[in-house]
Amino acid sequence: MEQITEMSVLQLCRALQRRELSSREITAAYLQAIAAKDGPIGAYLTVTGPRALAQADDSDARRAAGQALGPFDGVPVALKDNICTKGVTTTCASRMLEHFVPPYDAEVVLRLQRAGAVLLGKLNMDEFAMGSTNENSALKPCRNPLDTSRVPGGSSDGAAAAVAARLAPFALGSDTGGSIRQPAAFCGVVGMKPTYGAVSRRGLVAFASSLDQIGPLTRTVADNAAVLGLVAGRDPGDSTSLDHPWAAPDEQLTAGVRGMTVALPREFFGQGIAGDVAAAVRAAAQTYASLGAVVREVSLPALADALPAYYVLSSAEASSNLARFDGVKYGFRAQNYTDIESLYRESRTQGFGKEVKRRIMLGCFVLSAGYYDAYYKKALQVRTLVRRQMDDILRDCDLILSPVAPTTAYKAGSKTADPMEMYLGDIYTVPVNIAGVPALSLPCGAGADGMPVGMQLIGRPFSEPLLYRAAYAFEQNRGGAQQ
Repeated sequence: MEQITEMSVLQLCRALQRRELSSREITAAYLQAIAAKDGPIGAYLTVTGPRALAQADDSDARRAAGQALGPFDGVPVALKDNICTKGVTTTCASRMLEHFVPPYDAEVVLRLQRAGAVLLGKLNMDEFAMGSTNENSALKPCRNPLDTSRVPGGSSDGAAAAVAARLAPFALGSDTGGSIRQPAAFCGVVGMKPTYGAVSRRGLVAFASSLDQIGPLTRTVADNAAVLGLVAGRDPGDSTSLDHPWAAPDEQLTAGVRGMTVALPREFFGQGIAGDVAAAVRAAAQTYASLGAVVREVSLPALADALPAYYVLSSAEASSNLARFDGVKYGFRAQNYTDIESLYRESRTQGFGKEVKRRIMLGCFVLSAGYYDAYYKKALQVRTLVRRQMDDILRDCDLILSPVAPTTAYKAGSKTADPMEMYLGDIYTVPVNIAGVPALSLPCGAGADGMPVGMQLIGRPFSEPLLYRAAYAFEQNRGGAQQ
């Protein structure tokens, strides 16, 4: 079991192609690992054991008949629990949807099915993807598998924890303001937030529709590139999905970074960043210089305004998106109501957690008459400013290098009393979502506490192949991950 769960995604693909392993053997090994190890971690909300084994048997039968659907046929996957799965609960880690079973699959799930992937289960998260620690999950806590006294990050906490703990070879999460990249950094794995529109959002339960994006979490850069190639692409059923001709994400993987220009924004290393985090990211910049890249210090003055703008925009969109959960058509319905108004009030009061209610109220406030211009309209202007400043940097440089988070993973409960302090942990990730550009998180060292430090590579729209190329060069220089 342990030997199988230590294999990378691409190693599993090769083992299946060579008939060295069967899908049932791989799937059974992961199900055994989940049963043995997930208790104190809490990465999974739902484990689809019988379904997974049946899918594995179907895959083995196809392969035996020479009809394999592709290299991923028979490889297990786990999904963040805000990605709809037909016949399997999709809870968003909320009482509001605790028993909701979607009647359809998300587009990314359909693409995984067409590739023959095996669903292990659905993964823990902050409620409705609102949070950075998992401490907003209404169903159960998730902890960092490297140190279970610490948070795993969020909101794709279960996805990062499952991959880091070898409870899934890869996972799909969602990223609205850093929700793939920050838990990837805290758990020491690789996480990609793709270009907005590169991956279909159809079937993703919406938090903030202009910011949300689905992306992969893996243990290696090559795995991540391969998975993105599987799920990315135009979906006619998603009006925000883009049809963009681009190279396969893994096509340029081994080309190196010689001649690239790497931008290092000075504002990312100012007040608030831990010294060990700053040192690890600056050391990564020196690694790129030693590999032949040109490292250039630049300025992104709008960084200070990006975080408040993000919380205005995302909360405004959340207040609109979550208005559908009213206790009438589906989801949680309170029992103690007397009329339609009390049905709405009691269902939403009892069904939503504290952080979700906080953001709904903030969103309603910034959209209300008399405050729209002062807050929401101003946030839209800041969004334009952030996008323009990033465009200016990326016009002259190939990519931007920055920290993912100001600190390493901290102790559970240490920041719950001060939501503002927790929000500040998103300061380096939210500009990416505001601008709609891709960004990749990968480990670049360890902090003084021994926990992983994550660095972030940011590129132009649809420059994912270049980001993977730069990340792969760094990963190989640090000793080489399993391929």
